[in-house]
Amino acid sequence: MTYFDCVVIGGGAAGLMCAAQAGLLGKSVTVLDHANKVGKKILMSGGGRCNFTNYFVEPSNYLSANPHFCKSALSRYTQYDFLALVGRHQLAYHEKTLGQLFCDNKAKDILNILLDECDSAGVRIATQCSIHSVKRIEPQAGNDHDGATAPRYELATSQGAVQCHSLVIATGGLSIPTMGATGLGYDLAKQFGLRITPKHAALVPFTFKGPLLALAQSLAGVALPVTIECDNTSYGYQSFKEALLFTHKGISGPAVLQISNYWMPDDTLNINFLPDHDLAAQLTQWQQEGQKAELKTLLSRLLPKRFVLAWLAYDTQLASLAEKTVVQLEPKDTAALTQALHHWPCVPAGTEGYKTAEVTRGGINTDDVSSKTFEAKAAPGLFFVGEVLDVTGWLGGFNFQWAWASGYCAAQYV
Repeated sequence: MTYFDCVVIGGGAAGLMCAAQAGLLGKSVTVLDHANKVGKKILMSGGGRCNFTNYFVEPSNYLSANPHFCKSALSRYTQYDFLALVGRHQLAYHEKTLGQLFCDNKAKDILNILLDECDSAGVRIATQCSIHSVKRIEPQAGNDHDGATAPRYELATSQGAVQCHSLVIATGGLSIPTMGATGLGYDLAKQFGLRITPKHAALVPFTFKGPLLALAQSLAGVALPVTIECDNTSYGYQSFKEALLFTHKGISGPAVLQISNYWMPDDTLNINFLPDHDLAAQLTQWQQEGQKAELKTLLSRLLPKRFVLAWLAYDTQLASLAEKTVVQLEPKDTAALTQALHHWPCVPAGTEGYKTAEVTRGGINTDDVSSKTFEAKAAPGLFFVGEVLDVTGWLGGFNFQWAWASGYCAAQYV
């Protein structure tokens, strides 16, 4: 029987961060991961360059049934704390858009920082280690350990039995199962009496069907800036202005991934394909200038030509306008064009699901976990960090910052 002060299940961002910090505080720590190597999602994130945090992290960048839960950890370990860590390791990084910070080189640089920190702290990392069972150890008289180190949990694993004083669940969500995602964290939470909020694939592309799918397929590869909106009873109104990409299955791109966090089945999206233009005013200007070019030609000054041709052909009300000049447009035509390009309602058939989702929305009910220590209120010594909790960040480095913050804060108490 092997004993550690702290066992961390899951070798992702939150798990490695927690393990390193606990080790640096003098705890004996092991990380157990069922995959053949740790940090797989780190390595594939950000197009291989890992968008590891954001300059503009706020609690409003996160979704949770309890929107206040994330505030404590985010304030105690900020993006600047993580930047200090990567600075000590001389990581070269750059800002893209909207405060998003990426490695200059490869995502492996972030993983190596975490592994170096774990190594310096004496953390043991065991890969290809499956968890067969976890049980609570009841306090026993005559135990050789003092109260601060007495074993409270025993794990049966494919590499033997392990006991620990503190057990940290950092197993992530259900997103990208090919990277090794499982529901183990949720199962362990339920085993020890914690509740689970409904789970959904998030930061995920939408799928279409029928004529809408045919339209998307005809435009596959076309990208353009949009404003995309969603309003539902669970999360209220939300809007993002970023790029949209048409795919062979529907729509993707940063704007779509962002709004997917707030979308529920059957919700209507509202898309503005000309967020930086007033189409009605532009049409009036062209009319006043006496422009003689066909409408499709003029619109192609504002939008990709493929999009203009496909869009006008898709909408039967607009199809007859393509070869008209702007001076031939009637007020009803202008109104129809403005509606179609500034306020297009769209109801996706669904999403591409967990296979391509970057995160899982929902998870362990945060009312059952301390926002200060990340310890389960009903199970002393059992901690939950990272994506397994009902805290979901926006696209742009926010989920990694949640991993760093929750992992760091839990490590202070394991």
